[in-house]
Amino acid sequence: MAHPQRCGAEPARDGSFLTENFHVMTSTALRAPGRSLFTLLTAVAAAAALTACGGDKGEKASQTAAKVNKEEITVHQINFVLQRQPGLKPEQAEAASKQVLERLIDQELAVQKAQEQKLDRDPRVVQQIEAAKREIIARAYIERVGESVAKPTNEEIAKYYAEKPALFKERRIYSLQEIQIEAKPEQFEAVTGKLKAAKSLNEFVEFLKANDIRFAGNQAVRAAEQLPLNSLDAIAQMKDGESRVSQSPQGLTVLVLNGSRSQPVDEAAARPAIEAFLLNQRKAEAVQKDIKALRESSKIEYVGKFVGGPGAAASAPAAAAPVVAPAPAASGLDAATISKGMGLK
Repeated sequence: MAHPQRCGAEPARDGSFLTENFHVMTSTALRAPGRSLFTLLTAVAAAAALTACGGDKGEKASQTAAKVNKEEITVHQINFVLQRQPGLKPEQAEAASKQVLERLIDQELAVQKAQEQKLDRDPRVVQQIEAAKREIIARAYIERVGESVAKPTNEEIAKYYAEKPALFKERRIYSLQEIQIEAKPEQFEAVTGKLKAAKSLNEFVEFLKANDIRFAGNQAVRAAEQLPLNSLDAIAQMKDGESRVSQSPQGLTVLVLNGSRSQPVDEAAARPAIEAFLLNQRKAEAVQKDIKALRESSKIEYVGKFVGGPGAAASAPAAAAPVVAPAPAASGLDAATISKGMGLK
């Protein structure tokens, strides 16, 4: 596995998928008292698989934070949860440690009671534990594949910066209004014609109401990197007050640029986010290529109603793509928003 379990006073700090999955499952189960016991047990099973450490009894005792009946909760377990808390300040660590310990105690009590009732043998619990195990192991392999990817060079980062002026050199903050219109193809010409002829957006909206054309509107202020990349260039070419119409599954979408202001980002400020984005993109491509090769070299047979499935040509699922923590940038740009945008809805 890419990140074998680590023992000692210091927790793993590599941000691996193993750590992330443990934190998500455990913190979710601990924060939600109403969660099913099955979810709680799944989190505990994952924790046991990831954090169990060897060593003599003296070393283990020195790291004990609490004893719950015959079982111990260690400092390692507390640190493991704490390290996944984003933005935790040093002065908050002690109070946070105590809170985590209390939650781990509650969790241990629930686990012990569940084991007494043999819930750990319940088929549904076993199935969830196995599913969590498979997910963690698969993601560890995916992370291993991503480790072989080279970081983008300075030249590649500079090239990306230059090729995306709407994101950086000519970056703007947009005040946008979107109207989703339920219209039939035979109504398109009348709707678009009225939009061009209308002296104001309110006049156009009144036209839709008068003709019983259903619509829904929303507005938002978005920075360039918060817009879908495939739409950014078109929006960047719009002038304040201009509108654009595009077809949608329901009919038409009208996008109005109410206003905008310039807020460029220089290459130095954008560099961390660009580097993280390009690296993440390469990792995703490497994973898809690897999974495709595995499919082609393996014997996969579809059975029963699944005969005629997508077959070996299917690409790797999107969920398998590695996630890279966004790099901080003074501009507020980050790899996550650059990679997918936020849209208007």
